[in-house]
Amino acid sequence: MNAVRLVKDDPKVSPAVKRELKPCVADEYPVDVSYGNLTGGAADDVVVNVLTCGDAVGVGSYVYRERDGSYENVFKAEEPPVYAEIDRGDLVVTKQVYDKGDPVSSPSGENVITYRWASGRFSEKYRTHNDYGKVVGDSPSPVPAS
Repeated sequence: MNAVRLVKDDPKVSPAVKRELKPCVADEYPVDVSYGNLTGGAADDVVVNVLTCGDAVGVGSYVYRERDGSYENVFKAEEPPVYAEIDRGDLVVTKQVYDKGDPVSSPSGENVITYRWASGRFSEKYRTHNDYGKVVGDSPSPVPAS
């Protein structure tokens, strides 16, 4: 199963993500691929994350389910930066969150969304938001008690 061909041939994948999907070096494409049972099918499902070459920022995450010898897209997230992974049979999608003025290298936090397969589709089960700590100036020195 060729993950790059799967994404490039998928009509559900946006043209912007397909443009990003080119080799970074020689024939090495910026994709992370994992396999696991997310949908309860006979074959493993395929999770594909498409990344940028330079800084490995996730531009698209997809889940493909095997059906009758071919793979069909059953999930997509294309709001960068995004990354999907399999965790104990659930699909966990992490999206970086930026406040106004945040550089690309320093998001303010992240949303972690857990999806579970039921009734032929993924449904959101949990959503967690994590704020990243900010270092602002120096901490004041403690004042000794007199």
